Amino acid sequence: MLFRRAWVAVACLVALGPTSGAADVPAGRGLREPVASVRDAHTLAARIDAVLAARWAEAKIRPAAVADDGEFLRRVSLDLIGKIPTAAEARDFLDDPSQVKRQALVERLLDSPAYTTRATELWRQLLLPEADTEDQARVVAGSFEAWLRRKVVEEAGYDRIVREILTTKLNDRNTEAMASRLDPSPAAYYVAKEGKPENLAAGAARVFLGVRLECAQCHNHPFASWKRDDFWGFAAFFAGVPSQNPEVAAAVRAPREAAALRELTIPGTKKVVKAAHLDGSKPDWRPRAETREVLADWIIAPENPYFAKALVNRVWARFFGVGLIEPVDDLDLESDPEFGELVKELAVQFRLHDYNLKYLIRVLTATRAYNLSSVAAPGESTAPLFAYMPVRGLSPGQLFDSLSQATGADAAEARARFLDLFANREERATEAQTTILQALTMMNGSHIADATNPATGAVLGAVTKAPFLDTPGRIETLYLATLTRRPKPEERSLLVRYVDRSESPEDRAKALADVFWAILNGPEFHLNH
Repeated sequence: MLFRRAWVAVACLVALGPTSGAADVPAGRGLREPVASVRDAHTLAARIDAVLAARWAEAKIRPAAVADDGEFLRRVSLDLIGKIPTAAEARDFLDDPSQVKRQALVERLLDSPAYTTRATELWRQLLLPEADTEDQARVVAGSFEAWLRRKVVEEAGYDRIVREILTTKLNDRNTEAMASRLDPSPAAYYVAKEGKPENLAAGAARVFLGVRLECAQCHNHPFASWKRDDFWGFAAFFAGVPSQNPEVAAAVRAPREAAALRELTIPGTKKVVKAAHLDGSKPDWRPRAETREVLADWIIAPENPYFAKALVNRVWARFFGVGLIEPVDDLDLESDPEFGELVKELAVQFRLHDYNLKYLIRVLTATRAYNLSSVAAPGESTAPLFAYMPVRGLSPGQLFDSLSQATGADAAEARARFLDLFANREERATEAQTTILQALTMMNGSHIADATNPATGAVLGAVTKAPFLDTPGRIETLYLATLTRRPKPEERSLLVRYVDRSESPEDRAKALADVFWAILNGPEFHLNH
């Protein structure tokens, strides 16, 4: 069976590529009167398009063709809600003649509960990555996720989210309350980092400021201007945070801190350093202002040289696989002055729109670059500068949720095990690789085996038994359910012959199961392109 299915995978699946033309710019049925942020988003998207077009012309690069509707639908669904659309959703979108359906699609996804779930998961992964690998952080992540979800629902600005994390009161909060989501709070951020000033400083600088400061923890940074005193001066803002005991995960506490403490002794030395901002400005020690409150004021201040720029570059990387400036957590705008200026312009508009993440998403998804195919223009073996959409590997969550969507499997309890197995947290999305264990799980695992069995698979069973579908219709439905497109003529012809060569309904159902298995194990399903 495995060899037969492998043969089908090789014989039946073709390389990635657009299948048809597409209307140039976005959106669709039922598009309500655009609010100011939607109009502003398209204005800024046009500015981005102009900058990229100038770079392409200068480098004599031909951009890829516009992605077809199926490619765009699959891409934006994976990016905004973390999973592919259903077959019915794909069919409706592909058949919709509206010239503005892409914009309408973005708005529908942004308004959906699935977006809230996906955004919450992404924020948790960014802000509390320890919960993916460390038991102590995993135990207390429940209240943090519940708090994040509330912020997403409220459409809280990014500045407000960061400020609440940095200024949260560290009262007694037991592990059970945190884990059970009974007490939504960002306090777990401190527990996950063991309350250590050096951990908190390194994490805050990297995520909130795009500064990789930890290299200066033990000595002066050899390739940057950061000094050891810079690191510990920044860490001193967290000097009053009480240390957590990682040996007692069952009784973790985040007790009250010494909120006014503004200095610490560098470990291993007798040198005392006072809290200091990374840009050299003096902290505004107002009467009764707590130390972390002063830090939060500086980080989210409009004049902060790092905050908004770091976030817009990170979000760009989320939608394009790489940032305008790389690496995203060690931002150097001088490495590419022109893209550096674009980052600054995005940051200004992001700030003027109240640090609203949905506004930034509207901007990026409306750009020409986001709407391009993942197939480079003919003759362009490599097309840098976002002249085509980089192919990205699916995250473990995207892969599992897309599998569940495509197969109709209800296996929520298996998600955690799947995420652990497929986790590869050190890779860029554009460089993701599949391990042997992951490949074997996809080919032989019980989850896939049940889903590709006509007797147990929800979607496959419905497709094989539907009396109103002929063989071409069944194959088309499987393609729509998995690849968000209709089969190409050569694919349809080959697969119809493969299925219809069997005379009995049972054998034809098994042949359809082979086709379904081959698609689910093929590269086109495993990639965001």
